[in-house]
Amino acid sequence: MINEQELPDSIIERIKMMERILIGTATGGGGARADYIYVHLRREFMNDYQIRNLLPDFVRTYRSLEAFWPFIKNKAETYAERRQIISAAFTPLVDSLEVQNLAPADSVTSDALQLFDAEHVHAVWSKALSRRTNDPEGAITLARTLLETVIKRILDDLSMDYTDKDKLPKLYEKAAKALSLAPNQHSEEPIKAILGSVMNLVNGIGTLRNRLSDSHGKGGPLPVRPSPRHANLAVNAAGAVATFLVETHLEKLK
Repeated sequence: MINEQELPDSIIERIKMMERILIGTATGGGGARADYIYVHLRREFMNDYQIRNLLPDFVRTYRSLEAFWPFIKNKAETYAERRQIISAAFTPLVDSLEVQNLAPADSVTSDALQLFDAEHVHAVWSKALSRRTNDPEGAITLARTLLETVIKRILDDLSMDYTDKDKLPKLYEKAAKALSLAPNQHSEEPIKAILGSVMNLVNGIGTLRNRLSDSHGKGGPLPVRPSPRHANLAVNAAGAVATFLVETHLEKLK
């Protein structure tokens, strides 16, 4: 059985892992464990309509490394030629995913969160991005985790207390007040309206997460089955709010 922890979080890295396994098989490596991982990844990719049609023909055709070996053996005699064949076959898929998974807005948020906290905050953001298409429930969970992580990091910087029992709205309320982002701290109506909308957005992400994500056991059918569009909504909204909080916090530190 595959332990998900031994597989990369990013779908692109999983694709590259499959590529390395196939190259290993084509150049005298492989083995039972490699075959087990290949079968697992192939099943995952074949069930994803966005990936399936871009998979190399030999991946769609051969269900195991044992079946793949005679193909690549007869295709080219040298290891170098086999590596080139496999790498060239994966290039269109990897290029396509790199374009899809990093829209301009993603890049802005990535830069801000990387600068703020690469080890924790940016790591959560990267996982959320990578799961939007193939694991919408997990991405929705990570959207809320991103906000919680950013807010707690800011509260730590400001030496403000919070508890593990504090829910996201309460955490945000504390941070917003400390950063002068609470609506009642402003008199201009447009600013109050925008800040009130941000607060509603944070509450909405919490609600979406509770209703659609994989964070709680559920009795009965879901009212809406999570899809990539729900995950995109949650992750992009969380990224926008997180960036706003981080930029405000860093500006005040100056």
